[in-house]
Amino acid sequence: MGYQCDIIDPARTVMIVVDMQNDFVAEGAKLRSAQAAAMVPRLAQTLKACRDKGIRVIYTAHVHRRDGSDMGLYDDLYSPIADRSSLVDGTEGVEIFNDLAPAPGEHVIKKHRYSAFFATDLDLILREWGITTVIISGTTTENCCHATARDAMFHNYKVVFLSDATGTFDYPDVGQGALSAEEVHRATLTILAFSTAHVITAAEMLARVKVAGSKAA
Repeated sequence: MGYQCDIIDPARTVMIVVDMQNDFVAEGAKLRSAQAAAMVPRLAQTLKACRDKGIRVIYTAHVHRRDGSDMGLYDDLYSPIADRSSLVDGTEGVEIFNDLAPAPGEHVIKKHRYSAFFATDLDLILREWGITTVIISGTTTENCCHATARDAMFHNYKVVFLSDATGTFDYPDVGQGALSAEEVHRATLTILAFSTAHVITAAEMLARVKVAGSKAA
């Protein structure tokens, strides 16, 4: 079994909300994750509880410039990105879904790859805040959430990964067989729990938040 975060110190912990944008969550969006959309109420409640307990919240938004100057290989991977109908910086689609809107003063980190640490100032901000533990929520479980969790661990942060406040989409058969969102989600959680993070529910995470006089993990 991987490491455990039995006690979470709110002063040294941040909740990262990964890519809960209109283009991934809103009804009718081309890149919509129904699984992620379904957990929005739980995530909203969890964010409120984190704020009440003194845990900072920071958001990420996956965006690309319309001219493709930060695109990399995404044009070859996703047709809604290639045709500029999704994830275009400055459009309503890349805004955080309204039910999860940042509170005043909370930052949204614009990123151009799966990981929120790649070519952004996220690590700089976390170190300025004295953060040692990150909590991962958002979408998609196996791509942006997974990559952000892995990079957090590579940067020596302990990672708490929320099993019921992350979500993904069904995978079509592209040569290796199709997978449902539930199968992708479960497999990713199993891998992360072994190699990268403490995988728990949102309620289990909140129950571990340090109270006065407790020793932090």
